Amino acid sequence: MAKTPDGKNTSGRGQRDLTVKVKTARGRTSSSTRWLQRQLNDPYVKRAQIEGYRGRAAFKIMELDDKFRFLVPGARVLDLGCAPGGWCQVAVPRVNALGEKQGKAIGRIVGVDLQEVEPIMGCEIHQLDFMSDDADQQVKAWLGGKADVVMSDMAASSSGHKQTDHLRIIALCEAAAYLAFDVLEVGGTFVSKVLAGGAEGELQKLLKQRFEKVANVKPPASRADSSEKFVVATGFRG
Repeated sequence: MAKTPDGKNTSGRGQRDLTVKVKTARGRTSSSTRWLQRQLNDPYVKRAQIEGYRGRAAFKIMELDDKFRFLVPGARVLDLGCAPGGWCQVAVPRVNALGEKQGKAIGRIVGVDLQEVEPIMGCEIHQLDFMSDDADQQVKAWLGGKADVVMSDMAASSSGHKQTDHLRIIALCEAAAYLAFDVLEVGGTFVSKVLAGGAEGELQKLLKQRFEKVANVKPPASRADSSEKFVVATGFRG
């Protein structure tokens, strides 16, 4: 039985609920308090901090790649809406962007975002509106050719209205898909976040016309109470 230096019994200590509870502070809504409490108790948030990733989303692309194996040594990768950079961080060692895996092809990663993103070793990051007219040519110039993977964890700003937010993210995903059609190498992969909600049927139809296989996946790192899922389209037909 463990005792403190003064001889007091500590039996039962460490058995208490370690969940962090957050009080609603002045100026903070109850919903923001719940979000903060969830963040503080999220094992993926804690793991990201320990392992040096810029956000818990890093584990989503990690889990998707573990299943579908598209981030391979030598791959050229385009990360759309790459801020804060967690997906790029995961891609660096997997595509061998730093050449650390001797005897393996060296990959290339280009991340683009509307906002400035802190540099990541092994990645080339640019401020770019991927919907601009010459975005496809810019991307191919930066990559030194066509992409093997186009991935996107983008989400439109929340309006607070579920149906509106769903339509916005589907429109964003469709725009990302059309860029992918312009920059992907034959046989390439497109990975994008979507929200379940009924309007993604046309997107699925579009992708099935252009890719050999289209899978819809909710990786373990995606919160159970979230309507997000990810579409992984492989085998681009060109």
